[in-house]
Parts: sequence; C-alpha cells; structure tokens
Amino acid sequence: MITVTETAVRPAPQQRGGVAQSVGDSLVVAKRNLIRMTRIPEMVIFGLIQPVMFVVLFSYVFGGSMVVDGSTSPQEYREFLMAGIFAQTVTFATAGAGAGIADDMHKGLIDRFRSLPMARGAVLTGRTLADLVQTALTLVVLAVVALLVGWRIHEGVPKAIAAFGLLLLLGYAFSWIGALIGLSVRTPEAATSGGLIWLFPVTFISNAFVPTEGMTPWIRHIAEWNPFSATVQACRELFGNPGVVDSPAWPMRHPVWASILFSLVILIVFRTLAVRKYRSATA
Repeated sequence: MITVTETAVRPAPQQRGGVAQSVGDSLVVAKRNLIRMTRIPEMVIFGLIQPVMFVVLFSYVFGGSMVVDGSTSPQEYREFLMAGIFAQTVTFATAGAGAGIADDMHKGLIDRFRSLPMARGAVLTGRTLADLVQTALTLVVLAVVALLVGWRIHEGVPKAIAAFGLLLLLGYAFSWIGALIGLSVRTPEAATSGGLIWLFPVTFISNAFVPTEGMTPWIRHIAEWNPFSATVQACRELFGNPGVVDSPAWPMRHPVWASILFSLVILIVFRTLAVRKYRSATA
C-alpha cells in the first residue's frame, strides 16, 4: 500500500521594497551599535565627561572676564556660553563616528555586512543613527549640568525643544562628515585625528565662546557665515539667552532658517559622498 502525503507549500517571503528594506536594515544596524555601546559603558561615560568639563571650566574660568551685551556678569556669560557648548558637543561626536566606522573597516566587519542581503547605505545610516541617540543622551545630561551652573531658558519649553532639534540635526549632518573620514583612512587613530583637525577651526572661528563684534572684520565675516555659528545663534534666540547680535549677515539675521538650510545641505552632500566612498571601498 502506497501512502501519499501532502506537504503544505509555504509562500515565499515577501520581498520588501528598496526604501522599506533600507529603513529596516538601517534600524537593525543601529540596534547593533546601541547594544555595543551598552556593553562598553566607558564609551558613553567618557563622552559625557568632556562636555561637562567644558561647561565647568568655561563658566568659572572665563565667566567674569567676558563682556556679553555690555555686561561682565558671570551669569550672563553662562547663559551666552551654553548654546556654544551644546553645539560643540554635537559636532565633536563626529570624531567618534569616524573612528567607529574606521574600526569596523579595519576589523573586516564591513566585509561581513557585504555578504548579507542588505541595503548598501544601511551600514552607514545605522551607525550614524546610533551616534545620534548617544548624542541626544549627552545633550540631556549636559542640559542638567547647565541648569545647575545657572543656565536658564526664557522663551518656553516648545522653543527650547526646537533648539535641541536644530542641534541634533547639525550633529547628524556632521556625523556624515565623520563617516566619510572614517572610510577614507586606514586606522581608527587616523580617523580620530582627522576628525578633530577641522573641528577646532569650525567651532572656535564662530560665535560659540565669544561675541563676534570684537573680531577682526575678515574673521568676523567667516564666523558669521559659519554653519556652526548659525545653529548657535538660532539656539540663543530660541532659548532667549543673551548674545543675539544684530548683524547684516544673512545667517545671523535668519539663524533658524540658516541652521536648517546649512545642516540639510551638509547632510545631503556628505551622505552622498560617504555612501559612494563606501561602495568603492568595499567593491
């Protein structure tokens, strides 16, 4: 007697579209990097210590010697300073992003990702999203420290949230510069050095730590058209902090729109370059 058994035919898994696959793969890579951060807590701790040190040192060392809106009050300078420290913190995270990608390249992890059926840009997008989460956590801690040293917001919570949104947008845009640097060098050490070399002039030739009125005219012109300065100016305006200058430069007159525009241009340009570099580097 012959018994015929019927086997159920399982439907083939539904293929996701290009955008859906890219988003899903990016979130998986981001989750992987966030789990890695929790297993190496010193990465987060050291990332928090540096900006806190900047707040304390700048506030109490330079607080009584800076003139802001005609006043030498330490309280005035602390409120002036914090937008610059916030912006510096989100941009300095760029060096860590570049070093992380360079480390993954050096260890061959990127080659393993290439063997999987996943979107090419997802590796970089997932990494930058994980760095964005870490940056947001750092900003929360930094805001608490700022409140403890005397910083205050004067334009309400919604505008303060909008200011932090601009900061995160700037940090995310700059993280793609770090990604491009990380893909362009051979070691994590070189990525860290390369990530800091250009960050120092960007953050210090700006309105972050001193008013631009006392600068040499040509330096002031550069500082006021610096995308970093636009975000700092926008945050001071939204926080209601001192130091909002009346300047003929367009980014200083319309800082919120300038911050959004500059950040989006940086994001689009450097994401395109980084993904192209990733494809050529792993081809």
